[in-house]
Amino acid sequence: MAGASGYAGGEILRILTGHPNVEIGALTAHSNAGQVVGGVQPHLRGLAERRFVETSPDSLLGHDVVFLALPHGASGELAASVAHAATNRGEREPLVIDVGADHRLTDEAAWNEFYGTPYAGAWPYGMPELLKSGGGRGREDLIGVNRIAVPGCNVSAVTLGLQPGVAAGVLDPGDVVAVLANGYSGAGKSLKPHLLAAEGMGMAVPYAVGGVHRHIPEIEQNLLAAGAERVRISFTPTLVPMPRGILATITAPLLGPAGAVRQAWERAYAEEPFIDLLPEGQWPSTAMTLGANTALMQVAVDERAGRVVVVCAIDNLVKGTAGAAVQSMNVALGLEERAGLGTEGVAP
Repeated sequence: MAGASGYAGGEILRILTGHPNVEIGALTAHSNAGQVVGGVQPHLRGLAERRFVETSPDSLLGHDVVFLALPHGASGELAASVAHAATNRGEREPLVIDVGADHRLTDEAAWNEFYGTPYAGAWPYGMPELLKSGGGRGREDLIGVNRIAVPGCNVSAVTLGLQPGVAAGVLDPGDVVAVLANGYSGAGKSLKPHLLAAEGMGMAVPYAVGGVHRHIPEIEQNLLAAGAERVRISFTPTLVPMPRGILATITAPLLGPAGAVRQAWERAYAEEPFIDLLPEGQWPSTAMTLGANTALMQVAVDERAGRVVVVCAIDNLVKGTAGAAVQSMNVALGLEERAGLGTEGVAP
């Protein structure tokens, strides 16, 4: 694994330590190379005596699966270097799973607009539950692949929350409003004054306001895949004083009878092991999803406003990142999709 000392890398390792089919190989880091894992990720007791090594193709080759938990702009270059090194040595390329942004977008123009670094190309998209307008789901596109791009955490919350209504035609994706409450771990581990506990514990603050958040084109891409003819979304994330979790409140204009709305979500997710539509009257909270690879949601119709309201809760580090990566790995390798992944949260 590359980037094993960060939040996403640590969460992937936490899940993999309980996976029945996985043996953990090299753990690489940048500034933490040479340190013991227990000094940086003290919760990973089974790996505490291991040491982080430098991130390079040499340290990653020879593995069946490589996870990349790196900042955007870094994983594309490293993945290309690993592929080149494998070819030169006559070795089989590993399955590479990128939890960063580098390979998510299929539209190069959208990448240039929102990221501004060299475009690395699109990989198969790691959302097994993604609805496709022609029928089927995203997992069908993951079977046997050797490259996977894991969705953004906010993208997962909004896409999973809204796509049943898009696919069923019960709402208008041309006027979506999404407001998210986000835990601080989504901002990463880097030391910044506004992310310190003294600053954040008493504060809720919006960020990337006004249509500039980098997850917007990815959400649009997914809803178009689900059958939308056009997508227009107002997207506002807000940091709130909790370590992890996302609570997404999403609304869109109602199309057709209100009675058809809940049925659309029931049909879409009846067989999905990690997505639950809660009983009527029960609303999701981030606490219900902590540590679990689950997306919990509720849907209602605001008849006075003429809008569908969806609330979706996920753990940004599990279903939003690491859990999605492991789930996609399972599908790609022909393993049981639920292997190593729990649906029970942690309380209180």
